[in-house]
Amino acid sequence: MKKLALHWKILIGMALGVLFGLILSFVDNGDRFISDYIKPFGTIFINLLKLIAVPLILASLIKGVSDLKDISKLSKMGGRTILTYLITTLTAVTIGLILVNIIKPGESISVDTRNELIEAYSTDTKAKQEAAAKQRESGPLKALVDMVPSNIFLAASNNRNMLQVIFFALFFGIGMILLPGKEVKAVKEFFDSFNVIILKLIDLIMLSAPYGVFALLAALVVEAPSIELFKALALYAITLLLGLSIMIFIYTIVVQLFTKKKISFFMKGMAPAQLLAFSTSSSAATLPVTMECVKDKLGVDKEVASFVLPIGATINMDGTSVYQGVAAVFIAQAFGLDLSLTAQLGIVFTATLASIGTAAVPSAGIVMLVIVLAQAGIPEAGLALIFAIDRPLDMCRTIVNVTGDAAVSMIVGKSIGKLK
Repeated sequence: MKKLALHWKILIGMALGVLFGLILSFVDNGDRFISDYIKPFGTIFINLLKLIAVPLILASLIKGVSDLKDISKLSKMGGRTILTYLITTLTAVTIGLILVNIIKPGESISVDTRNELIEAYSTDTKAKQEAAAKQRESGPLKALVDMVPSNIFLAASNNRNMLQVIFFALFFGIGMILLPGKEVKAVKEFFDSFNVIILKLIDLIMLSAPYGVFALLAALVVEAPSIELFKALALYAITLLLGLSIMIFIYTIVVQLFTKKKISFFMKGMAPAQLLAFSTSSSAATLPVTMECVKDKLGVDKEVASFVLPIGATINMDGTSVYQGVAAVFIAQAFGLDLSLTAQLGIVFTATLASIGTAAVPSAGIVMLVIVLAQAGIPEAGLALIFAIDRPLDMCRTIVNVTGDAAVSMIVGKSIGKLK
């Protein structure tokens, strides 16, 4: 009997989780049962994926960079990676802005609904505003300063410090390239073995993926807001989902043009990572599976995937970019504000920088959205309008984030002859 593929197992787990959550939402204390006895298994699964994220980045990047054996190869691949990521991010923000200006979802929100939402989510809004205020006060070059860790062990202890871990791994790898092979042989062999062990741990963790996504989806269903709220925000959700769908369509077309690989090949290869991204809402948590899909199923060389994907999981947030463009103008429309072209170009610039600075963890984009709103002169209290349905939309944004990373890795791989 043919073994069921991982993405089918995850899909079945998701479907059963939604069904289980729906059934128990009609049972007395059913939501409490899921919250107390089912959701913790989903949390454990996400924690296992996050546990492996930092060791994976360290092992794969150091191995990937040291395998290049030539600093010019690194600068060539690095330049192409950053440039491609920047282009996709700008494209994503622009698509979001075009759609929100055509559909105008904010105009469908009545004054009463707006006031109700602002009142209901005022506490959440205040917390995000405070977090964003700290970010704003930090100065224009704070992101550059934060990229360089003062203590690598401290940086590695927090998944929000991924850029610092990447910086150290690249720096360490460059040091290995610049030394004679004999002197770094032992270190190279250690990281080669370390990388193999991490990949085996990922395989073990993924055995529990169907059960983890079952728990996560069951919890999401019982914690979901009322149908009335979904109806009020339906047009906003449709606009955002349309923008995310267009981004995935663009990836598939670009991949087909550049690599001559079929769309079905790309989407089928990425299915396990996309389903996991949807379940966890975290690019960092999905990174181990994204790397496996890109290397084993899409045929990208190890040294390219090991370099491009960890950087992408940290700075390439195309789903978040679409969201920031749509959400900012949606809130302005709901408040009856008419944004000028200059203000919207400012959103493009700020959202591009914000998406690069967004941590690869669930709902981090909403903190950066506060900065985008402030820059455009849009009331930050309007953040409350989108809180109600942010979680399910965040799940969809993460699919776009990981799909974009995979597409760029294939394009970069093809450009330097490292794609099978």
